Amino acid sequence: MSSERHGRPSRKRLADAYDAGAVIVCDLVYAELVPAFPDRSSLDGAMRQIGVRVSSINPSIAYEAGLRWKQYRSRGGPRTRIVTDFLIGAHAVAEANVFLTRDRGFFSSYFPELEDSD
Repeated sequence: MSSERHGRPSRKRLADAYDAGAVIVCDLVYAELVPAFPDRSSLDGAMRQIGVRVSSINPSIAYEAGLRWKQYRSRGGPRTRIVTDFLIGAHAVAEANVFLTRDRGFFSSYFPELEDSD
């Protein structure tokens, strides 16, 4: 199970990020977290407990995501990647110093300026 394999390392990386400064997620990541909680108050409570701030994607971030999506598709990138992946990456470039992800290969290819937390 993924949570068994990734749970402990993910918790450590999140704790390290918290210790280093504020932890933010974009509104799309917030939406991705919804299925892991029984209701909104539980999700919001967990976010408050660990000090996570939700940051919205603005038009400048969306435009940058669109440019990188276009580059991906023009290079023959398959439709297995969706524009949401590019929105998350562009948000991280604009709003974060360090990026936490398990999908390093993709993000390092299309968002090389993102610093990984390792």
